[in-house]
Amino acid sequence: MIRKLITLAISLLILAAIYYKIDIVRLGAVLAHADPLFLFLSLGMVVPLTVFTAWRLQILAPARAQLGLAEATRLILVASVLNMVLPSKMGDLAKAWFMKSDDMRGGVAFSLVIFEKAADMLSLLFWCALGLVFYPRKDAIFWILTAIVIAGLIVGILLLGSRSLVNFVFACAARFAPAQLGTFEIGWREMQSLFWSDRPRMLGVFMLSIFIWLLHVPFLANLGLAPLAISTGLLPFSFAGIGTRDAALIVLYRPYFAAPVAAALGLLCTARYVLPALAGLPFLHRYVTRSPHDE
Repeated sequence: MIRKLITLAISLLILAAIYYKIDIVRLGAVLAHADPLFLFLSLGMVVPLTVFTAWRLQILAPARAQLGLAEATRLILVASVLNMVLPSKMGDLAKAWFMKSDDMRGGVAFSLVIFEKAADMLSLLFWCALGLVFYPRKDAIFWILTAIVIAGLIVGILLLGSRSLVNFVFACAARFAPAQLGTFEIGWREMQSLFWSDRPRMLGVFMLSIFIWLLHVPFLANLGLAPLAISTGLLPFSFAGIGTRDAALIVLYRPYFAAPVAAALGLLCTARYVLPALAGLPFLHRYVTRSPHDE
């Protein structure tokens, strides 16, 4: 609770600094003159994004879990609610608790969620790396960012696919928390075997993940800048990315439009996360109050 209050305070301080510096009147004018149709369509993209994300979770889940698309969608929406109040995207990890059942042990459910978020992050890094490589205004800082993003993409793929690297990571981690890793390691190895033994499933998950992030970002310069700004919003010291994402948009898009326009874009980006959270509120009580075996 204290950590969440700290992240909220940091986000509010960043927002206060942003709105102190920019022209609030111009920000209001930008929002007032936004094309209603494009505004509606952009916010409406939340619906297919949520459905595709739920479909990916359904594909990843073991067949014995019998996870339907409707149930997967509810889980994604409830996780969106919890992500607004829990630190570091812990709402996504809470899905593992909600999915625990006689057909899916806790370790497998937790590993499933980690695989899902790993595929999500790797797809974001893929678009970010592709965009940064072709971004026309690169300086030394952008070359460093490009190298970091590509390195992160390679390491992430190896962690999902290389059994040798996974063995090394678990062996190192076991020195610090051997008791807590046992169930997770078993579940991770089961998910890894399930995932890589079915090549069509593996390819489908990655292609779907890449397509989901393609719906988030436009091409060319935005292909590098938008994922970079979104990644900044994933930093754990901000409240649901509020503030850090807005600041990144203002800094990264400075060559293209003024700060009030970037601030308005930041508000719309925040709406992308708030709308699914609002849609998930009616389902929250159902998951929070039930036992993992209440199926």
